[in-house]
Amino acid sequence: MASEEGISREDALALLKPERRNELRERAHEVTERCVEKRFDFCAIINAKSGRCTENCKWCAQSAHWKTGCETYGWVGSEACVKAAKEAEANGADRIGIVTSGRTLSHEDVDNVCAALHEMRKASRIGLCASLGLLTEDDLKRLKSVGLQRVHCNLETAPSLFPSLCSTHSTADKLATLRAAKALGFQVCCGGIIGMGETDEQLVEFAFALKEIAPDSIPVNVLHPIEGTPLGEKGILDPERVIDSVALLRLVNPSTPLRFAGGRRDMSDETAAKCIYVGMSAGIAGPLLTTPGADFDDDRELALKAGYSVGRRGS
Repeated sequence: MASEEGISREDALALLKPERRNELRERAHEVTERCVEKRFDFCAIINAKSGRCTENCKWCAQSAHWKTGCETYGWVGSEACVKAAKEAEANGADRIGIVTSGRTLSHEDVDNVCAALHEMRKASRIGLCASLGLLTEDDLKRLKSVGLQRVHCNLETAPSLFPSLCSTHSTADKLATLRAAKALGFQVCCGGIIGMGETDEQLVEFAFALKEIAPDSIPVNVLHPIEGTPLGEKGILDPERVIDSVALLRLVNPSTPLRFAGGRRDMSDETAAKCIYVGMSAGIAGPLLTTPGADFDDDRELALKAGYSVGRRGS
């Protein structure tokens, strides 16, 4: 598909003014039509190790710092990962991601994930992704040797806002994992959460930070406030702000897939359709981590109405 450089920071900030909302959205739609592949791809995830996380991310139900009633369990095993891969493949997903809670993986954890990836590769043709926290170069090499193709590590928000939301790791830690993954030839998936109190300036900062990373996919989560977390009383983000945020991300990252992620179930189909109009072009479907995800059929229907083809690549 065609690509372009995107817009300047100054222009991006100016377009977020309420009186320029229609211009923002129409410009984003034009870029979407010109630069984005007209194929809506889906991925799925398996929450393979849940809760008891040492990190103090203020939005997260899995942090051991907050009392959320989050379900906690250890490694689910290779059999559960294979089952999830087959189900996702049957639903038309392009890839399945193994997701584990925690700052990083122990040596035993890496062994477990490698074994699961090996079995998943034997049992299906689906693409293999993983979100495993902060990873070393040695970890990444081991994961690559058994067929892992894409590494996920969210920036989460603007670097200037992140320290007020998490103090146990940093944006620099995340960037180190992403750079190591890219250096080893992995695809990278990197996005974040909107609705955590970011200003217009920080939304623009976030969009340009993602552009610098140049990920292969940008998951766009909308905060789903979890009772017991510091952000639990924040409230659902205004749908108009959601749409504007997607449009802004599209203008700054003209051809990168923007992916529905957490918070999709809080949206009406009308809001989701408008998000597709201004740039959303992919989705995570099925169960998420601690919240319900989108239904494959619902988002597939919205994508078809918007003129996208659907179905697993090569199928």
